[in-house]
Amino acid sequence: MAYVQIDGVKYEKELLDLAELHTTGRGEGKISADEAKLLIESAQDGVQVTEIELSTLHYIRKNFEFTDKAAAYFDAELATLGQKG
Repeated sequence: MAYVQIDGVKYEKELLDLAELHTTGRGEGKISADEAKLLIESAQDGVQVTEIELSTLHYIRKNFEFTDKAAAYFDAELATLGQKG
């Protein structure tokens, strides 16, 4: 697993790259509901969502634009993932 550090905090590179991919090149530059689902699924690729994956998802939510539907879905999933840890 590859990581990047932003302001001294370690994040998962794969998730950040996926968010970047979904917000550049085409469309309105916002993460859609389907793309938000892909991000959550990518974080759930192992036995459990790690602290770094969870931190990365929170970073993505704070630093990338989401459609309203995507934001509602992503926020609900983040709340559920936070309770599982």
